[in-house]
Amino acid sequence: MSVVGPLDAMFLVGESREHPMHVGGLMVFDLPEGAGRDHLARLYREMVDPGLAVNPMFGRRMRHSLGNLGYWSWQQDDEIDLEYHVRLSALARPGRVRELFELTSRLHGTLLDRHRPLWEMHLIEGVQGRRFAVYSKVHHAMLDGVSALRWMQATLTDDPARRHMPATYALPSRKNDAAQAESLVNAIAKAGGGIGRALTDLAGLTPTGLRGLAHTLRAEHAAVAFQAPKTIFNRPITGARRFAAQSRPIERLSAVRASTGATLNDVMLAMCAGALRNYLLDLNALPDKALTAMVPVSIRGPGDTSEGGNSLATLWCDLATDEPDPERRMRRVSESTKYAKGVLSQLTPLQNLMIGAFGLGSAGLGAVMPGVAGRTPPPYNLVISNVPGPVDETLYWNGARLRGLYPASIVLNGQALNISVTSYDQQLHFGLVGCRRSVPHLQRLLTHLETSLTELERL
Repeated sequence: MSVVGPLDAMFLVGESREHPMHVGGLMVFDLPEGAGRDHLARLYREMVDPGLAVNPMFGRRMRHSLGNLGYWSWQQDDEIDLEYHVRLSALARPGRVRELFELTSRLHGTLLDRHRPLWEMHLIEGVQGRRFAVYSKVHHAMLDGVSALRWMQATLTDDPARRHMPATYALPSRKNDAAQAESLVNAIAKAGGGIGRALTDLAGLTPTGLRGLAHTLRAEHAAVAFQAPKTIFNRPITGARRFAAQSRPIERLSAVRASTGATLNDVMLAMCAGALRNYLLDLNALPDKALTAMVPVSIRGPGDTSEGGNSLATLWCDLATDEPDPERRMRRVSESTKYAKGVLSQLTPLQNLMIGAFGLGSAGLGAVMPGVAGRTPPPYNLVISNVPGPVDETLYWNGARLRGLYPASIVLNGQALNISVTSYDQQLHFGLVGCRRSVPHLQRLLTHLETSLTELERL
């Protein structure tokens, strides 16, 4: 049994029916050559075999009791029911992308059962063009986006002839149960001799460090931090979701990067900024002040082999949506992220974790309490996340070629839109999640993303 870390616990504290706290992803595959109509049904039966060994990470459930002072901890579930966690579904004809996204929207809006391990996997047959899809979701207290993508990649191969490949939850563990890493809160308490000393350690071991970190939290970028305007995204949300997705060739964004001197991530953010500007203009809802995005940043090193939990910092980005000129908007976005990255680079890993917790929790009461959202100024207008993936590879799962890899993340009360992006097979894959009621016509943002990229290509 291990204690849930403090950053992970935030996703448990903030969860309610209106605020599911799981991350997910939709993968679209080509059926293998020669596969019959029962291909997915046979694969499903293999995946729910009662004798299948489940990785300890996916075999643990949350425990919350007086015995551990009311704090959350992870406990192995010895009676995991794979037929509950893994499900076989089929799209209504004609099985278009529209029907696939509608089903994904419904699945993404339902809570995970806290009495069971906090994950689900749905095999979806009947997708047009001899394709099928896999939608998976896992509680954010278990995995962050980078970890989730690593787990997914471990189930795939570049060999189209390889078969009998496990699903994510059945991957061999990289370390035994006795060697499972202790939670951050336990490690800090042991090293620092108590919560008070731990906080001092986190801030830099000196009063000067504490003051410096507090200054960073207040003004990561003085021009945008905690100065976001109210928009239609910053309203109360319901539990229903809408999902939309799109892929674009990375070479198009790379050409913009080369012509502007910006980073690829800056180009992606500017692309989103232009799309948001045009979307809000269509709804006559564009504020005079520029929108601000909160951007999670992974602080996992290349050699980090930890199997779960969250390791994130956050930065604030000026999206310059008040700027009609795409070139000036691109420049402002790039300057904003460059400044924020410079601030984060001066902090220790533990200080960056504090920044991450602060950024994710800075929506405050509006994110977790009914009736508060929309009544106070939002700290930022939306979350935009970019999780690097296997950009130069074409991958397969049991002979099925992976065509699309679309992330599906979290929206909060008062933060009704999330844009997440990952890279794969020379494509950038956008996954948009919005509150079904608060974000009208979400799919129109896909058209505006294309328009915005076309504008940037003209620079």
